[in-house]
Amino acid sequence: MASPALGKSPDEAGFLGALGRRVRERREQAALTRRRLSELSGLSERYLAQLESGDGNISILLIRRVAEALHCSLEQLLSDQAADPEIACAIEVLRTLEPGQRHQAVTALQQRFGEMSRERARRIALVGLRGAGKSTLGARLAARLKVPFFELDQQIERELGAGLESIFSMYGQDTYRDAERRVLDRLTRTHRRCVIAAGGSLVLEPLTYELLRERCLTIWLKASPEEHMDRVIAQGDLRPIRGRDHAMAELRTILKQRDRLYAMADAAVDTTGIGEAESLKRLVDVIAVASPLAGSSAREAPG
Repeated sequence: MASPALGKSPDEAGFLGALGRRVRERREQAALTRRRLSELSGLSERYLAQLESGDGNISILLIRRVAEALHCSLEQLLSDQAADPEIACAIEVLRTLEPGQRHQAVTALQQRFGEMSRERARRIALVGLRGAGKSTLGARLAARLKVPFFELDQQIERELGAGLESIFSMYGQDTYRDAERRVLDRLTRTHRRCVIAAGGSLVLEPLTYELLRERCLTIWLKASPEEHMDRVIAQGDLRPIRGRDHAMAELRTILKQRDRLYAMADAAVDTTGIGEAESLKRLVDVIAVASPLAGSSAREAPG
């Protein structure tokens, strides 16, 4: 039976060239001479020189062709980890992503399951518009977990020595945003465990929102526009409707604009049409799914 043709295609030549570069880089990183690598590996210096120059043994190409015929990657044939179908599936998904998407996916995995996850899970941040229940549920959750509760806007007022309306009228939005990021950075550095209620517009500041999501388990508390409005007015805050004939339409527009940003949180709890106790129960349940570390503490604590 005739042997298969062993001529190298341009793609195969590129593969061998890349393989040779990786071998050379690894050898140099290990501070090994080619002679020493020859002694350790049992391969001749001549062979190693050919391998590093991109003219390696043709057998690796034959294995690669078998992999292509089997519609799998070379790694799947050579790696012991390839025996786990879930690992193989995850690698295949990552392989199809653009570099930026791949970075986001790896970061998400690290945040959810890696060392970063265990650190950030100790801090829970609630995001959403006014009237979603951030203050009420945040305080009850913190009490249940026996950790400090911080309303970010109150901390900003304390930082700048003025109320929010005065801050915006006297200093402007830039001063507020700078203080918002500064206060958030300090809180998350000085408190390993806490619950934070973020201002409704924090999500509009990409860097601050990224900081919040990097250091905290974020939960979006959501509600219908009507319920948002009713709750805020019930609290005695008439700012949403003062001097506005189309306040509800404006609120719907704001929600529509921010939904995509709020949805970047780790999880969401819809508090529409349910009471405080049930909302807290759902919040605890969602946290337990999003982060077993934080959720187990919340579930074990007395209601």
